[in-house]
Amino acid sequence: MLKLSRMTDYAVVALSALWRAAPQQKTAAQLAAETGLPEPSLAKILKTLARAGIVSSRRGVQGGYFLVRETGRSLSAKMIIEAMEGSIALTACIETPVKTECAIAACCPVQGRWSAVNAALCDVLDRVMLADMCTADVTEITERRAAHGG
Repeated sequence: MLKLSRMTDYAVVALSALWRAAPQQKTAAQLAAETGLPEPSLAKILKTLARAGIVSSRRGVQGGYFLVRETGRSLSAKMIIEAMEGSIALTACIETPVKTECAIAACCPVQGRWSAVNAALCDVLDRVMLADMCTADVTEITERRAAHGG
């Protein structure tokens, strides 16, 4: 089963809340109260997203995390997933040299073919923006963009 981690799922929820609040900042405690997510997990997620340059933060008593609203229009699902989980690789042979990771590399009939599938998945994830996830039906958006070549 292909499944994102709970932390990535939480990251999208937190980013959605920050996008709706933009340009206002929120602390991890405020986001936890608004979303129902655990504060310790949110604190960890927000630090990861800040290191990736996805959110900005201010320190101090009046501190918190924020997302520039326009960032949500250019922040793709792929960017969020990669910030939280690393590069997207459906199989080990996409991520690492085949000879070192795969016991059947010498006789694999689909060796190198997963790259096209991985690229297609990444392309779709790159077309779905955070703003889209916050405002509309994602299926509708991807179908509309595909119909218009974008």
